[in-house]
Order: sequence, then structure tokens, then C-alpha cells
Amino acid sequence: MPVDVEKAKQALVAERASLVHQLSELGAGETGDLNIDLDFGENFADAAAVTAERTEVLGVVESLKNQVEDIDKAMAQIELGKYGYCVDCGREISADRLEIRPMSIRCIDCKNKLSV
Repeated sequence: MPVDVEKAKQALVAERASLVHQLSELGAGETGDLNIDLDFGENFADAAAVTAERTEVLGVVESLKNQVEDIDKAMAQIELGKYGYCVDCGREISADRLEIRPMSIRCIDCKNKLSV
């Protein structure tokens, strides 16, 4: 089944906008740079809780930033006319994989090699 590139592009644009909105709500820009100081107040009783909260927010921001980067890479593949083909081995990425995760730029085999 061939990949509908236009449909994938629309999904990527919508997902990117959602991620950027989420970053904005956390006080971060598209690149994950925080626009605010994470200050939980002078009277916050438990410093460990402040640290944990800050670490959690930073972790979420990092995850969202990485997803935006993945989408940007997939969009670049679309512009190059190479969307749907693995950037490492050149094989076609399954349509099922792209439907579930349209920002995929690697086939399952190459992705798994990176995870090891």
C-alpha cells in the first residue's frame, strides 16, 4: 500500500502545532529553551519536591522537543521526495508504521539497531 504523502504531511503539521503549543504552555520555545525560571516559591516547604517538579518539567520539555525535531526531519524527507524510505538503509518504511508514527524516518530494523 503506497504512502499518502499529503495526508502524512497534514498529520505532521498538525502534530507539530500541538507539540509547540504544549511546549509553550510549559514556558518553553520550539527548541526546548525555557522562557521562564521555574520558581516554585520561597515558602515551598520541601526542596526535594521542588527539585522533583523541576526535573519532571524539564523531562517533559526534552521529550516534546525531541518529537518536534523528529517531525522536522520527516518534513525534510518530504521536501526531498524521500519520505517513506529509511534514511539509513534506503528500504521502504512500511505504510502501517508511517500511519501510526508519520514522523518515522527509519525502518523498524534500523530503528532497532539504534536502540541497542
